[in-house]
Amino acid sequence: MFKTLVSTSLRQATGIRTTPAGFGAARRFYHEKVIDHYENPRNMGSLDKNDPTVGTGLVGAPACGDVMRLQIKVDDAGNITDVKFKTFGCGSAIASSSYITERVRGMSLDDAMKIKNTEIAKELCLPPVKLHCSMLAEDAIKSAIKDFRKKRGGEVIHSEGAKPTAAQALA
Repeated sequence: MFKTLVSTSLRQATGIRTTPAGFGAARRFYHEKVIDHYENPRNMGSLDKNDPTVGTGLVGAPACGDVMRLQIKVDDAGNITDVKFKTFGCGSAIASSSYITERVRGMSLDDAMKIKNTEIAKELCLPPVKLHCSMLAEDAIKSAIKDFRKKRGGEVIHSEGAKPTAAQALA
């Protein structure tokens, strides 16, 4: 009772909410997959950015302020063995980050580069106004792969572990 009274008095006196704005509305408008990834994010955390087997992608959306950091750990065969993220943003941005980490784990770098934001948006049932969140996730994985390859001197590793031919490297 006291907590409710203080909360009500504080809100009336200052106009400050003591609970997240629109939390109930968010549950009505977000798909259950987004809510699940938001409330139970997978693979949140960091990898050692100085590790030569780790690539880091850092992307942001100036329009809404979302910032996403995605890190991948790659084995000698060119497969993603671990992936972590940290995202500052809305529920859809966090859900997109969480989803992409599950999606790319175990994939080859070549296959991970083929992931499109439309797949992420479709899987999470994102509304059109939140498509930029899936675009950030696509950009983040591609940026992490580019960073990894840059650390390796631009070497392109294919899932078989073989170095590409000159023609493949130029493609």
